[in-house]
Amino acid sequence: MPRMLDVSDAVRAEIGDEEAERLLAGENAPGSYDCTSCRTPGDSEQERTSTVLFVGDETAVLAFAHAGCLPSQVVQVTEEQLRGAVRSIGVVDDAPAGGEPQRSVPEQAVLGVTSGLVLVDGELHPALVVEPTSAIVRPGTDGPGDEFLQLLLEQGFTPVPELTGVPEVLHGWSVLLAMGQLHAVLQPGGDGGRPVAWWQAHQPLQVTEGWRAAANKHQQVLMFAAPVGSIGRQPREDLLREALDKAAAQGKLVAAALPLAGT
Repeated sequence: MPRMLDVSDAVRAEIGDEEAERLLAGENAPGSYDCTSCRTPGDSEQERTSTVLFVGDETAVLAFAHAGCLPSQVVQVTEEQLRGAVRSIGVVDDAPAGGEPQRSVPEQAVLGVTSGLVLVDGELHPALVVEPTSAIVRPGTDGPGDEFLQLLLEQGFTPVPELTGVPEVLHGWSVLLAMGQLHAVLQPGGDGGRPVAWWQAHQPLQVTEGWRAAANKHQQVLMFAAPVGSIGRQPREDLLREALDKAAAQGKLVAAALPLAGT
């Protein structure tokens, strides 16, 4: 039976017309599946389903998602990240909001990323809070100073004097939530190419069920960023919010709303 599959031009270009047609005809596509984003069951015979191709350095994995959760797309990831994603299939854990140092950037600083729910305009929004472990200098320079916020402002993030409204959407950036876990923050690739990872988890980062549900509801994630020493590692979401409010009042907070999984 033909499946209700969406196969984007980008996915078709990677897998070839023959394989794409086999998928659309139902030959190689599953009937039931676990959505690679929200991890709830789906049925490609009954509801629109997106094909999502994760491409690593040497291998690629084709996954399926509710069309309402993710559009059909190609997502470039590292080989290590792809192996971690494959290992995570079928594993659903509820974990408290929290963060840990993740990817080294060229300046040898490490970005700490914390996930949590933030109340804005009376509604809970999924948020990521990014804080480096040391000062960030402009690439190609030795400092002194910390230009982390300035570099993000140049990318389109906006200052947050207080958390009274949802920040503007930053198109071209996105948050990759796949297989029920947080994998990366993506930024536009050079010359209009595929999105590349601005930050990526060494291992897929667990998020709470509530965070994942809010992300799927809003189809976007609020990303807040502050320089080293502004937020700290907060064990509870209420303490995280207090730290965000304090950083905002001090003029040390920028933010943007990032679409879920890229557009």
